Amino acid sequence: MTDAVGKEIVIEGVDPRELYGPKNAYLDQIRTLFPTLKIVARGSSIKVLGPEAETRLFARRLDGLVAYYIKYGYISSQVVDQCFAGSTALAEAPVDKDVIVYGNNGNIIRARTVNQQRLVQLYEHDDLLFAVGPAGSGKTYTAIALAVRALKERQVRRIILTRPAVEAGEKLGFLPGDMKEKLDPYLQPLYDALNDMIPPARLVKYMEEGTVQIAPLAYMRGRTLDNAFVILDEAQNTTLSQIKMFLTRMGRNARFIVTGDVTQVDLPRKSDSGLVRAMELLRGVDGIGTVEFDRRDIVRHPLVKQIVEAFEHAAEGTPAPEHETSNHKHKKE
Repeated sequence: MTDAVGKEIVIEGVDPRELYGPKNAYLDQIRTLFPTLKIVARGSSIKVLGPEAETRLFARRLDGLVAYYIKYGYISSQVVDQCFAGSTALAEAPVDKDVIVYGNNGNIIRARTVNQQRLVQLYEHDDLLFAVGPAGSGKTYTAIALAVRALKERQVRRIILTRPAVEAGEKLGFLPGDMKEKLDPYLQPLYDALNDMIPPARLVKYMEEGTVQIAPLAYMRGRTLDNAFVILDEAQNTTLSQIKMFLTRMGRNARFIVTGDVTQVDLPRKSDSGLVRAMELLRGVDGIGTVEFDRRDIVRHPLVKQIVEAFEHAAEGTPAPEHETSNHKHKKE
């Protein structure tokens, strides 16, 4: 093999075990598709020896496989065959514009309502977004999906999720465990969303490495957040000084999303909430977008929309509209 050349390829952004498959099944499949190459894989490094043209083609096809996994979150023997045996590089799968990220177990995370779609669209050109609206409207879930996508596509190096632990307050010292164990119940909704989108073992690794960080808002003080996707959840429970502190943490190549529900303020005085005031002060600033969700965006149990609606009318002092039920229909008859 006089024209044989050697090349080392380092796999980045993907657990190599996902590419190699169970018991190296996908790696063995690739070897049979490139019989003229000697392919040796150790960890994230693949060494290839063979004809120069074949080596270059193999590197391109491997890049395509990695890109496919980063985008869709899975690989199958059919995908490997399509990528490495085809006469051209793996064709792009049909794009569903509403899909944000492909989660665990084939779970597709998509923008399901008009305002969720608007949040995704504004993200394309605004570095700071406010997403406000009622419980269940998908504000935080959509924001976290955007963060996971940005991490998978290597637009950012880390995800930082934070929320004020307002309810902890004076009660925190009475809770059992260390600081993390005391705060975890307040951060659980963020863990739940991440567990839908990132394989558990990888999420644990990301958290150990600091690639994914979940912390109370107080831990943000003094930090500069570069190359990060940062989400402040439950922002209605921040004071104006706290939200200012958070927003001024923004560093180079950072994307911030602030979510909250101004009808669910847990501060001792509801007027102390800094979220609405911050939105008013920053409205019209180039690079800052706002999406106001409403009950039409609620994607939980159908009753949640009616619950939100009833409380809204109670706050306004107006009677809630009657909903069609069998009893109501009977009365009309």
